Amino acid sequence: MAGADGGAFEEFVAAGSPRLLRAAYLLSGDWGRAEDLVQGALVKTWLHWSRLRDHQAAEAYARVVLMRMYTRSSRRRWFGETPAGDLPEPAAPDLHARYDDRDDVMRRLNSLPPRTRAAIVLRFFEDMTEQQIAAVLGCPAGTVKSLLSRGLAALRSPEGVAQ
Repeated sequence: MAGADGGAFEEFVAAGSPRLLRAAYLLSGDWGRAEDLVQGALVKTWLHWSRLRDHQAAEAYARVVLMRMYTRSSRRRWFGETPAGDLPEPAAPDLHARYDDRDDVMRRLNSLPPRTRAAIVLRFFEDMTEQQIAAVLGCPAGTVKSLLSRGLAALRSPEGVAQ
């Protein structure tokens, strides 16, 4: 990455990667998968870097690429090995009870359908408006409203999201 464009891209990566990684983790619920999503989004952003008219909008472009990669990959039925939900022996007493609420929120968030989860993450963790979310997800604002409504109802319900 030589030249002015390479330097600008490196600055963009240094400044924008933490936010993209946080969004990817909230979407996928797995740091490894989140890192893969961010890396893929950054590669695609680099490939189109010379065509971006406004490098200030690069993070928005990378976020759209990230969301599309996430929704495409979430449509696949198998992701490789998946951890089992039940351990073979009884669990020891929970020494980290203060993390229970956070874990419960992440489990419920992980159980949402991909587009609903993306809308919730963009609205409440990335603080985007419904119009901005609609632009990122490529759908009407009314669809975003219904995704948010259904997602919040599922997160609030005592039994969680039905699989």
